[in-house]
Amino acid sequence: MWEKVQQTVAYIKEKTNFTPEYGVILGSGLGSFTEDIAIEFTLPYTEIPNFPVATVQGHQGALVFGTIGSKKVVAMQGRFHFYEGYDMKEVTFPVRVMKYLGVEKLIVSNASGGVNANYKVGSIVLIKDHINLFPEHPLHGKNDERFGPRFVNMSAPYSLKMIEKAKVLAQTLNIEVQDGVYLGLQGPTFETMSEYRMVKILGADCVGMSTVPEVIVARHMNLETLGISVITDMGNEESIGTITHSEVLEAAKKAEPKVRNLISQLIQQY
Repeated sequence: MWEKVQQTVAYIKEKTNFTPEYGVILGSGLGSFTEDIAIEFTLPYTEIPNFPVATVQGHQGALVFGTIGSKKVVAMQGRFHFYEGYDMKEVTFPVRVMKYLGVEKLIVSNASGGVNANYKVGSIVLIKDHINLFPEHPLHGKNDERFGPRFVNMSAPYSLKMIEKAKVLAQTLNIEVQDGVYLGLQGPTFETMSEYRMVKILGADCVGMSTVPEVIVARHMNLETLGISVITDMGNEESIGTITHSEVLEAAKKAEPKVRNLISQLIQQY
């Protein structure tokens, strides 16, 4: 893994000569955030050594390098999911690469299903904690101390300072945000009604098929991390019968301008 990461980093540095401070992982329907970046380089995943290729509709598949204000950013247009058949080391490989490109702060976005009665479709949720129910762990196996410690302290996986700053900015921008606990399941099926009830019983507010592995690996390497969920469906009797992936993308698209604005301002001001 170490050699692969260094090989990939060397290739990207040779192509871009760019040292980003912020990394951004864009979830389903949130890919046009890159329009807010003054783009300097775009590298398709297919051209990057050792990189997987995104296979999901709504995930375009490129690393985008540029600036937002005075801050240097690398954004993943399209992420990798465990349900696509990748193992967890492949899913989280880009986070490792970001770290060694120079990234110190990571923002991870996703589309998720809500079980908190205070949420509605289109709600923007700042993730304050997560519950990991994926069947494979990204740090499973022999630990390489060059990346981070064997046992990672996960008492505050999401930066309390970044959450606080995001809340203050949201108020200034007149964007309604909530906070909540995200539960990660492997997918790719949407949850059954009983599974949604389980999510709620376990103490989570929303559920999705990504983010948790990436955040675990980010914390392994001591990256300061913020997670944002867009609620694209509600796990209740009224909406569960009709939810499709295209509806998820549509709901994310409607919330996208607010999410883009919030992330953009946070990067500039944090």
